Amino acid sequence: MDFDDAIPVAEHIYWVGFADERAHLHCNPYLLVDKRGAEVEAVLFDPGSLTDFPKVMRKVLEVIDPAAISLIVAQHQDPDVCSNIPVVEDLIGRKDLQVAAHTNSIRLIRHYGIQSTFYPVEQRDFCYTLKSGRRLEFMFTPYLHSPGAIVTFDVDSGSLFTSDIFGAVSEQWDLKATDESFLSRMDSFHQAYMPSNRVLAHALVQMRRRWQIKRILPQHGSVIEGDLVERAFAHLMALPCGIDLDELPA
Repeated sequence: MDFDDAIPVAEHIYWVGFADERAHLHCNPYLLVDKRGAEVEAVLFDPGSLTDFPKVMRKVLEVIDPAAISLIVAQHQDPDVCSNIPVVEDLIGRKDLQVAAHTNSIRLIRHYGIQSTFYPVEQRDFCYTLKSGRRLEFMFTPYLHSPGAIVTFDVDSGSLFTSDIFGAVSEQWDLKATDESFLSRMDSFHQAYMPSNRVLAHALVQMRRRWQIKRILPQHGSVIEGDLVERAFAHLMALPCGIDLDELPA
């Protein structure tokens, strides 16, 4: 597989990230392209850091004219997720571009110098509807791993964009998980960045209750599909992380 190109991960959804072999941290921005007739509208998820900009946008340009992007989703505020938005919005070049995030993240994201209008998801009924009627649904996942973290579900494709949840850091990496070996690769990342199993499991239960999830698209690690979706949920539901690993004084 050629990771120098945009790669389809579902119908009309593309991986536009890159594999950083030295850092063992594989960043996964995604581009959703909604084509209905002659009209094209696109959404860019967690576009990445300033240093990632040339790699990410070159892949976007392989797929669409950036001017078709009407929404950027920033699922939390970390620099590896969204610090390149100011240069991305310049390339997109449309005055009606919006940046979707939770207000708890917007307070910090605005310090990157973003000029576009923010779309605070909790003030918009946790949803966004494209011109075609295609619906994105957001869920607030506080403290996983930031106080403004969200995940996004694309109803049409059954794809759940999870940002850092289901993420992994590993020398061994495939864009798509092919067997259960990916499960243990999620451990160190979640144990370092997620506050506790109680907080993590609460969010996972809400996701499973709310949506029929066909695939998981994390911002780090591998795309998870099919039967492996349920295995991934079960694995993280039982994983001690964060404060669970510390011995606190009485």
